[in-house]
Amino acid sequence: MSALTFATAQILRVLPRAGVSRVMGRLAEHEWSAPLGRAVVGLYTKAYDVRLEECDHSGDWRSFDEFFTRPLRQGVRPLHGDDRTIISPADGRLDAPGDVDAAAVYWVKGRSYRAAELLGSDDEAERYRGGRACVIYLSPRDYHRVHSPVTGVVTEVRSMAGDYFPVNAIGIRHVPNLFAINRRVAIAIDSRDFGRVTLVMVAAIVVGRVTVSGIAARDVPEGTHRLASPLSVSRGDEVGVFHLGSTVVMFMERGVQGPWLSREGAVRLGDPLLRQGEPRARPGDATEAR
Repeated sequence: MSALTFATAQILRVLPRAGVSRVMGRLAEHEWSAPLGRAVVGLYTKAYDVRLEECDHSGDWRSFDEFFTRPLRQGVRPLHGDDRTIISPADGRLDAPGDVDAAAVYWVKGRSYRAAELLGSDDEAERYRGGRACVIYLSPRDYHRVHSPVTGVVTEVRSMAGDYFPVNAIGIRHVPNLFAINRRVAIAIDSRDFGRVTLVMVAAIVVGRVTVSGIAARDVPEGTHRLASPLSVSRGDEVGVFHLGSTVVMFMERGVQGPWLSREGAVRLGDPLLRQGEPRARPGDATEAR
């Protein structure tokens, strides 16, 4: 570990992370002048190699938040397979595609996470004992809207208070139980072919807020929200938005079989992750990365 990495980790521990995130969130929403906006977008696009040609937008963005949450043009992310294929819910980097063990523990980069802590529910964790899980990390260059990986119905959303540590390599290495102590929003999607699939949207430092389809709130209020009118979604339909940030942890029930169709590394919304009906890979198979 370099001295710079160690120093950065120590600074992050003493920073008022929640306050910084609130302030940055408000600044991101502040309407800027057109010349300033063009300058900021130009610098950001160059620094992170953002592909603006994929965006559904014409003219100037009114704020950094509007730019950061930019939608994609229709058709730029084809959905692979059919309804029996679980697709990536976001652009990003696929990490730790694997199993939830018999103790309802999921391993990421050598660290163990209790499903109950990630999901904010012992009952929901029991549902995923022996199931599957993966992590998708969204970098600053990525598209930051989250979509349904399956066709189904959104019936419940749980919003959990937490910290705002960064979810980059420094945070993962230096913050024990990182994903379970940061603020999280879990979106439960009930499907015919896969049972319940849950997307846990994990916030991070400077992540001002998370919005979810079907909940009319600027930020999802803390607590469990059972939708009065369940939201029907098809694969690829938008279900949530990160307003700065972050990471998605996806849980699937133990009945979901088949080998992982994508390996660790870059993925895009719509890429195939698992297909129901295929023989499940044996423990130790190269596709079952931990």
